[in-house]
Amino acid sequence: MMDDYNLPVWIYLAVVTVFVGGAMKKILASHLSAAPPLVAWLGATVLVERLWALCLPALLLLTLLALACCLYSARTGPPPATLSTHGKAILITGCDSGFGNAAAKHLDALGFEVFATVLDLSGDGARELQRTCSTRLTLLQVDITQPQQVHQALLDTRAKLGLRGLWGLVNNAGVCVNFGDAELSLMSNFRGCMEVNFFGTLSITKSFLPLLRQSKGRVVTISSPAGDQPFPCLAAYGASKAALNLFMNTLRHELEPWGVRVSTILPSSYKTGRCSNQSYWEQQHKQLLQSLPPALLEDYGEDYMAETKELFHSYARQANPDLSPVTDAIVQALLSPQPQARYFAGPGVGLMYFIHSYCPFSISNRFLQKLFMKKKLMPRALRKQSGLDLNLSLHNNNNNNNNNNEEEKEEKHK
Repeated sequence: MMDDYNLPVWIYLAVVTVFVGGAMKKILASHLSAAPPLVAWLGATVLVERLWALCLPALLLLTLLALACCLYSARTGPPPATLSTHGKAILITGCDSGFGNAAAKHLDALGFEVFATVLDLSGDGARELQRTCSTRLTLLQVDITQPQQVHQALLDTRAKLGLRGLWGLVNNAGVCVNFGDAELSLMSNFRGCMEVNFFGTLSITKSFLPLLRQSKGRVVTISSPAGDQPFPCLAAYGASKAALNLFMNTLRHELEPWGVRVSTILPSSYKTGRCSNQSYWEQQHKQLLQSLPPALLEDYGEDYMAETKELFHSYARQANPDLSPVTDAIVQALLSPQPQARYFAGPGVGLMYFIHSYCPFSISNRFLQKLFMKKKLMPRALRKQSGLDLNLSLHNNNNNNNNNNEEEKEEKHK
């Protein structure tokens, strides 16, 4: 019987093997803690089950299992040798705080010549970098949304590098200026996110590409999983990061012939910038309430919007204060002989992408909602509609009961 279906079986086997092998390779490269062996063996179990159902030889099953073990061993083996930092110059944007500030200090300590852009040369972040870093570090005042400031940064960097090229550009500067449903988000929020996260990063990347091509260097961009997956209440931020992700993916293909490698880092939740500044978000919330049309505010309700604000505050309080997974990923992208196209920085990100890539949409969507915004309130208009429907249902039930009672009485009289 097997001989009659030999060719289709082997085609099916090839497809299943490629699918499960790709899934295992992806999850093993996703920097999870205890999840890699668990998910890898889960994939191997599924594969074995399918092969067993096809009655294929046990020797082939053992061979495939051995291959899975080899993949895992290769993943957990000694790390490959990294490139030297000697003579390598890096420019990092957005170093006033957060990832940029931490990366500037870390890369300076490793021996890089660091050009760190800040919005305010007299701010706390700039003063901290001047105080803690070596004389190799150069501070540049740059708002990446201002072309003249970007151009001046290019001239200053060129003047200091001389005939040398720039080894790495770390695109870190970014903003998240909205929280709430897309319908409630101001158009200025969408434009603000796009102006900084996409157009600003595009501007500085294009400006510094000649220096990067000269040294066959690296472009490393801090993006967000919100650019690939539909996080509730982050439409403006996610849309800007989606544009950024697509641009970087395209750039990676275009710069490959030049020897320039492009990597994107996708962090989990960390305490950076304004995310833990409660007064800032209170001010944003108050401004939003004042700017919404009365009819829209009535449909959603102030209590619904207040719950969203509190959920964001709670999420920010639980964020990880240790930024080292992101700075370590930046170092890997800059110094690895074969840098990855994507780095998942922080617990849970790789698992999230695995579920998003390989599970049905209904499962990945439910996982995302449970992971991020666990809202309990519905918009006010839906609550009213639900209450009206419930009242109508109760009214109809009462009418039916009364009609039944009348019919029973009539039956008794008969």
